[in-house]
Amino acid sequence: MEELMGTQKPVRRILAPEEAIAALERVVPGLAELRRQDKGVFDWRTAEEKLGTGLPSDFKALAEWYPAFELDDFLGVFTPWPGEEGEWAEARDEEARDSSYDADLRPPELVTTHLISWGESKEGDRFFWSVLGDDPEDWRVTVCSRNGPWWHYAGGVVQFLTELCDGVLEPWALPPVRPEVTGWGDGEGGWQVTV
Repeated sequence: MEELMGTQKPVRRILAPEEAIAALERVVPGLAELRRQDKGVFDWRTAEEKLGTGLPSDFKALAEWYPAFELDDFLGVFTPWPGEEGEWAEARDEEARDSSYDADLRPPELVTTHLISWGESKEGDRFFWSVLGDDPEDWRVTVCSRNGPWWHYAGGVVQFLTELCDGVLEPWALPPVRPEVTGWGDGEGGWQVTV
């Protein structure tokens, strides 16, 4: 069994998705260049049916405005593309069921927790939601470090990314993440990178 380091909490939890996205755009200035001109239209019901649960509103808003992207040539954030919600949900659920994250390797506190993957680092760190109850707004971000320790963040994904890039959040077992976009999905199954 791995170790659970603990839970970090934001000073003030941002509940409004647009406020959380605005904070992320302030901290990661290059992100605004990827913002869609019009909000993407998603079939969230299909994704949520495949996952068996709703999804947090901050994440849905992030996906509606942004393609999948990578921060600091390190952390990839997996947002679906419009029309590919079902495939995205299947891939996220498969990531969480990956054999290396089975109950034998989780901290005892997380053995029965349903995890849904939303990101991954190039170093093998995994980022999940811990599905706690019926309200996705109450879910924690759960980090599984490639170095072994697991930990939680008691806020939404967008606020987690903001505080991680801003240095407000202690990166426990992760390297510091610079606030720079180094790659993004192009909507045609490809990936663009900065030079």
